Amino acid sequence: MDEQAVREHAQAHCDALLAGDMTRAVEQLSSELRANLGPVVAMLPMPLTSASVESVERTGTGVRAVLHLVGESEEVRLETRWKDRDGTPTMVGVSHLADDGAAESTSSAEGEPEADSSRR
Repeated sequence: MDEQAVREHAQAHCDALLAGDMTRAVEQLSSELRANLGPVVAMLPMPLTSASVESVERTGTGVRAVLHLVGESEEVRLETRWKDRDGTPTMVGVSHLADDGAAESTSSAEGEPEADSSRR
């Protein structure tokens, strides 16, 4: 799994969110995130007016993509974590990013570390 493949899947996720197509948006999520969809959706500044992939970089165990989502009254940056699942880049974790780049809250799968579970 390379960064370009993750960028394409992250952009497809952004495009689906922007279109309001949650069925298509959840296709990018792991089964663990789908099972806990409420906290993930609660992070989104709906309705969206803009959604883009800000950056993509390899990490030790997968790939990190930062999404920039703009709503009518709020703007957020989400750190998404991606791993290969059956040959397909799949989002396995998502966290809000603070202005300083630190993760504020996490909805994560597979026992990945959480930065601050108090905001769940």
